[in-house]
Amino acid sequence: MMSTSNLDFNFNEVIHNRRTIKKYDPEVKISREEMSQILKEATLAPSSFNLQPWRFVVIESQEAKEKLVELAPFNSTQIYTSSAVIAVFGDLQFADRADEIYGKAVELGHMPQEMKEKILSTVVPLFDRFSVQEKRESIMVDSGLVSMQLLLTAYAHGYATNPMAGFNKEKIAEAFELDAARYIPIIIISIGKAAAEGRPPVRFPIHEIAQWK
Repeated sequence: MMSTSNLDFNFNEVIHNRRTIKKYDPEVKISREEMSQILKEATLAPSSFNLQPWRFVVIESQEAKEKLVELAPFNSTQIYTSSAVIAVFGDLQFADRADEIYGKAVELGHMPQEMKEKILSTVVPLFDRFSVQEKRESIMVDSGLVSMQLLLTAYAHGYATNPMAGFNKEKIAEAFELDAARYIPIIIISIGKAAAEGRPPVRFPIHEIAQWK
């Protein structure tokens, strides 16, 4: 396992050298222990009211990969050669665990009980009034944040990634035994040891995409 104390990359190296990779060394397998650490670090990303709506399915077995390829046939190389593919979902019932989250914050001394009660009395009713579309929009923002952090965290651990949106979003939850009415598919991310270097990216100059007022 590669712990955080072993990481050699600083932030500048991570953001400048991360690449999207389509082919990996199929002999390299990421242990569940290290994958759990990568996910743990990724979930330090912010979320609305810290409700953490993201959920993950780590697709690593040959059987599971074959099932995924049926839903993402144009991404077969990434799927088959990677150590795993992480499917990111958003939980529409994300507010259900608010009491647990804020209760733990109180237990750890991060906030007083009075603050917890105040937040719960406003946040939970707020999200309960949200339409499904409003919940989806909130989930998409939060899951986008954790997905980007996952890409950076993986690189810091020495692995390459490829975020992919080209998959059957109507069938993926059910294919991996999730409630499709509750869990919203966001993105799938292949992860593994790069078999070759990726191309340097080309980006718009800031003066073309930013405005100061």
